[in-house]
Amino acid sequence: MLKAEKISILVCEDDLNFGMLLSDFLRSRGYDVDFAQDGDDGWVKFTHSKYDICIFDVMMPLKNGFELAKEIRESGSDVPILFLSARTSKEDVLEGYRVGGDDYITKPCSMEILIYKIESIMRRIRKRDLECRTRFQLGRLEFDATRQTLYDGEGKIHLSSRENELLLILCQRFGELVERSYILKSIWLNDNYFACRSLSVYINHLRKILATEPAVKIMSVHGKGYKIVQNEA
Repeated sequence: MLKAEKISILVCEDDLNFGMLLSDFLRSRGYDVDFAQDGDDGWVKFTHSKYDICIFDVMMPLKNGFELAKEIRESGSDVPILFLSARTSKEDVLEGYRVGGDDYITKPCSMEILIYKIESIMRRIRKRDLECRTRFQLGRLEFDATRQTLYDGEGKIHLSSRENELLLILCQRFGELVERSYILKSIWLNDNYFACRSLSVYINHLRKILATEPAVKIMSVHGKGYKIVQNEA
């Protein structure tokens, strides 16, 4: 199932009251949150758990937010880092980006704006990850684009090259409209009448193949394109 797992966030903030308030607010929005009150504790937590995004204050004891972010980047991690700080100078903001931050928000800030920032970052990450993937779980079906197969737990269905390319493009934009013109130019290299007819034929092929998993459907958006969706159980 292509369903987003619960997002895990590491919050590092030396102000205990604000840190707990922020952590509780994020939990109320459905996020998993770990809280650290200084940079050293933040580093320990980071190295012992996997996080989807980090929110760091800058002014923290033992290790400040910039130092912590730099250490994380030097470890090879590309986890999104969002600074939330009362330091508002241009130099501080630029330093936040220089050490590897993905965004810099100054205090005081709206909690709703913070949520939008988190969601925006996570959308970009999910899109990037989907575009790099070649294996997808479609209900009971496992699609492996590298092997050009769908596996239903009992046997394998082998896909043609065109079927495989088409299903991969749809899965890499799962739940989103993929424009007909984009598909045609990506696979058929043109968008003439014959390519359009061929695309319709292959869409029907895939629908028949996916019919063994009723929760997964390829939907037509009239005059625009197609999208693959999955109904939740």
